[in-house]
Parts: sequence; structure tokens; C-alpha cells
Amino acid sequence: MTAAQAWTCYAGDWRADQPVAWLRFDAAAWKNGAVPRYFYSRTARHQRITLTAVDANGTLRSRSYAEAEGEAFAAGPVFRLALPDITPDTRMIIARIERPHSIPLLTEARLIRHSESAARTQLEMMVLAIVLGMLVLPLLFDFNFFLVLQERFVLFHALMVTGMMGYVLFAGGLISAFVTLPVALLAVLAPLSWAIGCGAALLFLSGFLEPAALAPKVRRFMFWAGCWTIAVPGLFSLQLHATQSFDDLAYFVSITPAAFIVCFGIAHALLRGSRSARFIAVAWAPLIAASMERLARGLGLHSGPSSLDLMMFVATGIEVVIISLAIADRFLAIRQERDAALTEAKMLEQISARDSLTGLMNRRAIEARFDELLTQGFDTFALVDLDRFKAINDLHGHQVGDAALIACAGALRASGDRDAVAVRLGGEEFVVLLRGPRSLERAEALRQAIPIRIAAEVPGLQLPVTASMGVVVVEEAGRQAMAFAEFYARADALMYEAKAAGRNRLAYERLTVFRSAPAARQSSADRAA
Repeated sequence: MTAAQAWTCYAGDWRADQPVAWLRFDAAAWKNGAVPRYFYSRTARHQRITLTAVDANGTLRSRSYAEAEGEAFAAGPVFRLALPDITPDTRMIIARIERPHSIPLLTEARLIRHSESAARTQLEMMVLAIVLGMLVLPLLFDFNFFLVLQERFVLFHALMVTGMMGYVLFAGGLISAFVTLPVALLAVLAPLSWAIGCGAALLFLSGFLEPAALAPKVRRFMFWAGCWTIAVPGLFSLQLHATQSFDDLAYFVSITPAAFIVCFGIAHALLRGSRSARFIAVAWAPLIAASMERLARGLGLHSGPSSLDLMMFVATGIEVVIISLAIADRFLAIRQERDAALTEAKMLEQISARDSLTGLMNRRAIEARFDELLTQGFDTFALVDLDRFKAINDLHGHQVGDAALIACAGALRASGDRDAVAVRLGGEEFVVLLRGPRSLERAEALRQAIPIRIAAEVPGLQLPVTASMGVVVVEEAGRQAMAFAEFYARADALMYEAKAAGRNRLAYERLTVFRSAPAARQSSADRAA
């Protein structure tokens, strides 16, 4: 074991699926004769690491560490272990790593004299802190946007940002500058954050792009691919010792399709002319490139220092800025769409609630609002019917008849009485709801104004067009005891009494308790002069 020829070492075909991995560090490689004091490597789950110093005469000195004894420090996502005593005769250090769960645990292992020599530069730590601070703003935006939009994609973006923040903290090693966490926990949280971020990116993309940007099948596929990416790689990121023989490869194999699905989804949306996809393509291109490099290292296709992860963090910062602009742009687009939809809905509501000929409220609208109007104090129900209206249509035609109806509507609303609501029920029937003092006298004034208005606006009529009116006045105690149909039935009976008495008059009754014996009815024979 002490002879160099007994070892076969080369920088390739790294494997993390074996029960034990061996690393050898020759004393000849120690720079300027600086004797190392620590073994350090990327945080990853393992069972035990045994470090052995081998002297020229075959003397062995060993230190063995359980996983929990590793010391994380602020030099990136790394931990360190103290070496056994090293003498001038020491020729090599051998590291025996039991149940390694990650190839970078092997490829990035080093011997150092001082922790500072492995630490990130101040610039690197500043970049990480800036990126982390930038990630806080999108979370605030997401909170505000969700309050306004109530869109699910905003929650998915918040989840994606949370995953990114976790990756910066744990994979970047920034968390170790503030608190010391167990190596096993750091080793799990970093890949778990990445899996959550990648899966949430797919969920976000499936909901964020415009409705026409993705075919329904593609949108559903991306959604379930996002769920898969959170669940399956997330499970393998736990690095359970029972899955040690395959979880490292399984993690990267199961998470790799996410990058290709994202690229496919963006390309699919771009071909469909999606504006939002343009923002995402620019924002995610650097992040996808950095992710693929990280995947290649994770799969052992090439080795490199953990400082390469800085590309991922810089790409994350770029993504934050552009995606925030994209969400703001989408927010404005959705607000415009909703405002247009609300405007159209209000217009349709107005159209459905208004009589197309006279512009008055129609029967459908008044029935819907009747209880509300009663509550507001509209206690007088006046039913108006034009006398001998059929004769006008027969003698002068329907166009003249329509003009008479329009003039009648104008008379009912011309008074400017804010405590009167005019409605056209259909044909030559109108309803006026009134509230306030002297409602009966005001109703009669409206009735008398009808023939004057028609005579002024519809010339050529042989006879004046008069109106008969049936009025129900409700006392305070009786409000809301009857429905619209019951009011209408009583007013209709009164209106026919007015017609039977010679037309061009008003008949009314006062009610204090509904469904009681009818009160004495009175009539007035106020004929138009």
C-alpha cells in the first residue's frame, strides 16, 4: 500500500457508487514544502472518513471522523478535517471515504495549511451576498402581485426564488459565515434547494406564459414535469445511506431533463409569438448554461474547483432582474386584459339591464334590484299604461308608436327627481318607483306630463295620448313584505280600475300590512286640460 506503483490514479471515471473510495496525496505535491494541516472537500453525505499519514519507513498515523465531526466553514460549500501528525518523513496522506454520496466530494478534495487559503475571496462573498439580497425583492414583488392578481404562477415564482435563495445560502456556503450547521444538513439542503428551484421553474413556466403560448398538452406536460423534478430528485437529494450506491447518479439523471424541457417549452412559446417567452429566454439562458456545467461536474464528466459555482450565482442574479421585469410586464398585460373584460362585462350588464328603445331600466333589472330599492325607501309603486296605444300603431305605424314611447320615457325622467326610478316593463307599460314626501302627488305630476311631452315631440297625432296609472303606497311597517310580482298585481288591478273609470286618471291604495283585506281605494279624475 505504501508503494506508488500499487496505485492507479487518474483524473477520470470518478465513481461515488462504491462502498469505499480512496484518495492519495503525495508529499511531493505540497507547494514550497508547506506542510498541510487540514483535509477539506465539498459538503456531501458520507459515513466516515479516515485520514492516514504514511511515512517512508511504513509508519502509519490515522485519524477517523464520523460524518457529524466535519466542520463546515465559510469557504464555499466545504468542510474540513484535521490531519494526523505529519513529520519530515511523511510521504503521503491517504483518505479512506466510506459510502461517499457525491463525486465532487472526491474530485474537489484538497489538503490545506490554513483555512484562509481555501476561503472565498471577499469579492466572491460580496457577489453571493448581493445575489441573495436581490432575491429578496422578487419575493416582495410576488407577495404584492399575488394580492392583486391572485394568479397561481406568482406562487410558483415565489417557490422558485425560495429555492434559489436556498441554493445561494447552502451551495454557495454563505450560510457558514453566519451559523455553523452539520455537514449532513448542508449536504442535503444544497441539492434539495436546486431541485425545488428547477421544479418550480417548470411550474412557473407552465402558468406564466400567455394562454395561447403553449398547447394544452405541452402546458400539462411541463406542470407534471415540474412536480416530478421537485419530488424525485428531491428524494435522492436526501442521500440516505440505503440509497448510497445509486442516489448521486439518480439525482443528476432525474433532474437533467428539466433543462431540456424548459428549453423546449421556451422554444415552443417563441414559435407561437409569446412576448413573455422572450424575457424568459434571455433570463434563463445563462442559468441553463451554468446548470449544465454543474451537471457535468456532478456526473464526473469533468472536474473543477467549486469556484466555478460562482457562474451559477451570477447567472441567478441576471435571472432575478430580467424575470422581475417579465412579471411586471405580464402583470400590466393581465391588468389590461382584466380591465377590458370588466369594461365589456359592465357594458353587457348595462345592455342587458336597459331597454333598447327608451334607455330606461328594464323589467329584468328592476326585479333584480327590487328588494334593495325597497330597503332604500322606495315605497311608492306606480304602474303607467298609455291609453289606446294600439290605435296609434294602427293609424300611424309602429315608427310613430315608438316615438310616443320614447317621449313617454322622457317625461318620466325629465323631472330630475333623484327619488324616482323609471322602468319600462314592455309594450306601453312603465313603472315608476318613488320615495320621500308627497310621492302620490309627484306620481300624478309625472302622469300628467306624459301627454304634454308626447304632443310636443310626436306631431300629427289626431288625439292626445293620455296615460292611466295604478299606484300602491306602502307604509313603513309593510316594507319588504311583498315581492315585485305582488306589487305589480295590485298596481295592475288599480290601473285597470282607472281605465274602467274613463282612463286618463290615477287610482291608488295605501298598505300598512300586506296580505290583509284591501284598503279602501280612491280614484281621482284629473283629466288633462
